[in-house]
Amino acid sequence: MGSVDDAAAGRRRVILLTGPSGSGKSRLSARLNATHGWPVVRLDDFYREASDPALPRSPLGIADWDHPDSWDAGAAVAALRSLVDHGSVEVPVYDIGASAVTGRHTVTARPHDYVVAEGLFAGRLVEPLSAEGLLADALCVRQNRTLTALHRFVRDLSERRKPPHILVRRGLTLWRDEPAVVARARSDGARCVHPREAEAELGALLGTAAGR
Repeated sequence: MGSVDDAAAGRRRVILLTGPSGSGKSRLSARLNATHGWPVVRLDDFYREASDPALPRSPLGIADWDHPDSWDAGAAVAALRSLVDHGSVEVPVYDIGASAVTGRHTVTARPHDYVVAEGLFAGRLVEPLSAEGLLADALCVRQNRTLTALHRFVRDLSERRKPPHILVRRGLTLWRDEPAVVARARSDGARCVHPREAEAELGALLGTAAGR
């Protein structure tokens, strides 16, 4: 992994935030962006489109966003590499409700920024980013899984991702499978922490880097 010295020397590095759907990854990323100005890359934006024959399908008859083949990991790594190396990258905007890319936008980074990359499958980028010297840290954000399930349902319902009965059935499946998701994140090399603990740790990381 990278180090605080990397950031102090002006070398950007990536902080991966993984964890179960609804565990607070996006909220934490938004706070890090608002508080520290760190750029955020949403790995969900690299999901495959409905027209892609490689997109897996769930038993519910919808795109299986919880399957590791549902997104393009290679494209995500390429985007993060470009952002770290050049300070700017254009990334897709993905609409889960439509299962399609609906636009593109540019993410920029200052020389001393950490780049936050968050998503369900972020842990799968630990190895390739480490191999290229691009990784600062990898955290698995987790909390009480029933609370996570409630947050996920409210979010998905408000965003109209799919019909309510589909969201309920998917939510029960995700609640049941959450321990396996966390175990996989650990095996990928992520450290499991509560969102508040993660925010405190990353804030301290910023303060240490600034003092060097």
